[in-house]
Amino acid sequence: MLVKEKVGQAKALLAESGIACWLTFTRESIINGDPALPFLNGADVTWHSAFIICADGRALAVVGQYDRETTLATGAYDEVIGFVTGIREPFQEVMRRLDPPVIAVNFSEGSEICDGLTHGMYLTLRGMLEEIGMAGRLISAEAIVSALRERKTDGELARVREAVRQASEILQAVGGIIRPGISEKEIAGWMQGEVRQRGLELAWAKETCPSVFSGPDTAGAHFAPGARRVEPGHLVTIDFGVRVDHYCSDLQRTFYVPLAGARGIPREVARGFDVIVRAIARSKEAIEPGVQGVQVDAVARKIVTAAGYEPFPHGLGHQVGRFPHDGTALLGPAWEKYADKPFRELAPGMIFTIEPRLTVPGHGIVSIEEMVRVTADGCEWLSLPQKEVLRAGGRPPRRREETNAKKKK
Repeated sequence: MLVKEKVGQAKALLAESGIACWLTFTRESIINGDPALPFLNGADVTWHSAFIICADGRALAVVGQYDRETTLATGAYDEVIGFVTGIREPFQEVMRRLDPPVIAVNFSEGSEICDGLTHGMYLTLRGMLEEIGMAGRLISAEAIVSALRERKTDGELARVREAVRQASEILQAVGGIIRPGISEKEIAGWMQGEVRQRGLELAWAKETCPSVFSGPDTAGAHFAPGARRVEPGHLVTIDFGVRVDHYCSDLQRTFYVPLAGARGIPREVARGFDVIVRAIARSKEAIEPGVQGVQVDAVARKIVTAAGYEPFPHGLGHQVGRFPHDGTALLGPAWEKYADKPFRELAPGMIFTIEPRLTVPGHGIVSIEEMVRVTADGCEWLSLPQKEVLRAGGRPPRRREETNAKKKK
């Protein structure tokens, strides 16, 4: 079971970090749950609940009586204490018994995935710990939660691989329906139908999954497909992912709609596409444990700008897991909105997208999004990288240069 796998991983991470105790405090999680709860329990909780994991290997939980059996069923905890009237007394008794020198709890200024403790719950927790002289021991659990979420176990990796495979098949198939006159919304609807037929879920909200952008002057990202119709000469970019057993894929593919009678693709489109393919390949080569995300972002950004294009207005890549945007470390520039995320060192087990983009005037956006996993000595592809512009109709078009060379022969 995934919970048992992740709790076991958390014990090792605590020992590695030198932090004695990790405490996740939450309540009514179906409304406002902690992002780490799916790794700690088999279902949502109702009342105040404390999940406590220690570096010495102990794992305990204090939950409402009706939540006790579900927590026990995970097989991850040495002791699960159920309460009826309130959590204060059983929780304080457990903490006195453990007496940890520091208590890492679920708050963070820099990472949303580590910041599930609401202010009200923090005040409640601090009040209970003050009564037993432990309030001064609180620290952020960001280091533990980030590592737990970022370093995928074998079970998590298998789910992501399947999500990538399924999304890749649908993206390959959709090329057969892209043609002049079809709308962005119709393309998206066909893809959503494929997802339903396969018994899958979309990786994010159906309004923008997939996002479809045809031709020049589009929103370019994070926008719902609309009534705009595909025209000859358009680049069509699709951003899409599916969820398999709670784990996501996130991919982008670029298609070209040829002009009537044309066998090749315009030189400017081919050039822009080649720049993106090269930026992705070189970025992948730069990924290895210990490297900072800002360094990888700089590799792709330099290739794009050196070719004469504007720098892409976003980070090169984000982590993927239970959500399309997941994890703390980021392949990104040193921008205010990214805080310290680009400066975190990469570690084995992290899964990232690589997604530079550029605009080809008069045609649209060239954007490819691949997925990779950091390994012990580098990184591996999770997606099969797009190396050719996908032709509307499903076949990669021949380039003008290739066509002319064949004519000369």
